[in-house]
Amino acid sequence: MEGTPHPLASLERDLDALRSAWAGSQPAFGAATGGVQMQVEQMSDSGLVQITDLIAKARRDADALLARVAAEVARRSDREFGEIGLAKKQGFHNSVRLIAASTGSTRGDAAKLIAVGTATAERASFTGGRIPSKHPHVADALEHAQISLDAASAITSMLDRVSLRADPSLMHVTEQALVGLAGQVPLETLLRGVREAEARLDADGVEPREEQLRHDRSLTIRELGNGMVHMHARLDPETAAPIKAAIEALVTDVLHRRDPGAAGARAGTDGTAAAAAEPVVEDERTIPQIQADALAALARHTLGCRSTLPPLAKTTVVVRMNLDALLDGLGHATIDGLDQPISAGTARRLAADADLIPAVLGRESLPLDVGRAARSFTRAQRLALTERDGGCASCGQNIGYVEAHHIRWWHRDAGPTDLNNGVMLCSYCHHRIHREGWHIQADATAVWFIPPPHIDPGRVPRLGGKARFSLPTDTGGPDVSVAA
Repeated sequence: MEGTPHPLASLERDLDALRSAWAGSQPAFGAATGGVQMQVEQMSDSGLVQITDLIAKARRDADALLARVAAEVARRSDREFGEIGLAKKQGFHNSVRLIAASTGSTRGDAAKLIAVGTATAERASFTGGRIPSKHPHVADALEHAQISLDAASAITSMLDRVSLRADPSLMHVTEQALVGLAGQVPLETLLRGVREAEARLDADGVEPREEQLRHDRSLTIRELGNGMVHMHARLDPETAAPIKAAIEALVTDVLHRRDPGAAGARAGTDGTAAAAAEPVVEDERTIPQIQADALAALARHTLGCRSTLPPLAKTTVVVRMNLDALLDGLGHATIDGLDQPISAGTARRLAADADLIPAVLGRESLPLDVGRAARSFTRAQRLALTERDGGCASCGQNIGYVEAHHIRWWHRDAGPTDLNNGVMLCSYCHHRIHREGWHIQADATAVWFIPPPHIDPGRVPRLGGKARFSLPTDTGGPDVSVAA
């Protein structure tokens, strides 16, 4: 059709841009001749990053085109064609095996290509015309290389699962929001948003999915030939939550005692006292080893040994849900540190099994702002900061490995201990932000990270925290967090 770009035009543009950037990334003088590895090693830092971005774009364009082709292969290999189907004529049992053989990938990857291509393809009407894709936002973003194949698969497969029960208008808005999210965050962050969106679109489906997860829980224990004992657990969110919280609390305690800065803070400003607070023998265990020892410590404690566990001040299972869901038992909730939503009924059951610390955000009954009177953030403030940040506000690290930090330092800048001056950060991001000169701005609902000029000359603020994957919702009412 006149005016329609050639299907390979995007790939041709990618290759042209890649050739130009590749040449520009090489040294202007004194470049050594050699193969790919030598040329890559000679690239400037900025050139290497640009090449990475361009190759990634070319890969997304190629994947989008491959998904279209794979879907057509599947259509021509449908069972209705029998033995004259395309795959069988080529000697393959089905289209998945044909695509897997062509790409050298697994059958799972081949099935994903076919599924995405089918879900985003234009459709034929009864009159022979063309109907847009049933997922137009995903199709457009995939065609313009704005999202990856994995992101498209996560979004379309979720939307197809809930299509018979969800409000079509809300599905359309949610699809658009998820596509926007997919273009800004890593895949693991997108998956959190997809799970949350599925729970909102299909509230009645949360409990059946939860029941299936609970039915599939398992723990296997076997002794290996070398004497090691292998344990493999697959746990539903309700079963995993207290186990994960207890182990992470013990791990966090070890990491605090390992940190010289924390030891100095506990000991005071005197250098001798700080040195005395540090352990005599350095703890060189890896995180997996500490987690294994924590599990053993919990088991010994349960069996009645006389040794005492380290203090589990942070052994808290935090369940977050809408206040209406807490009252009527309908809807869904989330557990801090786990991405899979749980039903409101399960959240209420968890609440009934433990002492409660309700944290209704924004209510005057909670001392959320304590100003300069105290240096450490209160328990209520940590819950409120976690509700806003969802873990490390910068990288998304699990809530079990983050701390509440002052944006304007308490001692140096006379920064108050309140929500607008607090942010949840893991140790790595905390040190990196201070080392590189990032600025942080925060309010009750969002956190913004402002890069230093050497990273972004324009210093464009970058959204952090849970707001990165917040999605449209048709529910109202205040949110309530329950720490069990």
